[in-house]
Amino acid sequence: DCIIILPDGKNYIIDSKVSLVAYDNYVGAQEDEEKDTYLHQHIESVKKHIKELSEKDYSSIYGINPPDYVFMFVPIEPAWFSAIGATDGELYSFALEKNIVLVSVTTLIATLRTVSFIWQQENQRKNVIEIARQSGALYDKFCNFIDDLHGVGKSIAQSQGKYDEAIKKLSTGKDNLIRKTERIKELGAKTKKSLSKELVDSASDEFDENVDSQSLLDKINID
Repeated sequence: DCIIILPDGKNYIIDSKVSLVAYDNYVGAQEDEEKDTYLHQHIESVKKHIKELSEKDYSSIYGINPPDYVFMFVPIEPAWFSAIGATDGELYSFALEKNIVLVSVTTLIATLRTVSFIWQQENQRKNVIEIARQSGALYDKFCNFIDDLHGVGKSIAQSQGKYDEAIKKLSTGKDNLIRKTERIKELGAKTKKSLSKELVDSASDEFDENVDSQSLLDKINID
């Protein structure tokens, strides 16, 4: 009559087709002997329904996984209590052996609350797993970012080194390019443009490690 969906694809099924004819007769009986007879019939009726439920193949219902237990709902609280009490709990144990749980109005509500709690715990578990997964992915991504940043730093350092070497060849050290090209002009080469005097004066025949490559480059101004 009702299907409770549980985590991991499991299901609980509630069946409420309980015959209460014998219990109704028990309540209406006046004599103790009659009451005992109808109470016995009521217990046997409950037992019969337990057996029938245990033989039903609920797994054949589309979309329903084999249930761990089937809840047999007794809608009238005294009917449930009288059957359980008269057998000193043996009827309840008999049902459990067949994967049937006898529930009444109050016990069903408590059971449903338990199911709700199971759902909450499952959702929290999934959230914790997802948080751990995303945290791990974020950490790995951050490590990759640091590696990339170090790579950029190395590339910048290498580029700066190449740049400094090129400037040294241009304007510092023995026979640097500025001095060489300026000598060509001094020897009488016909040119239309001239290197700036400041750049020519800054060019040294001696290697100087303290030369600021950027300031030298700024001085290059071909007129």
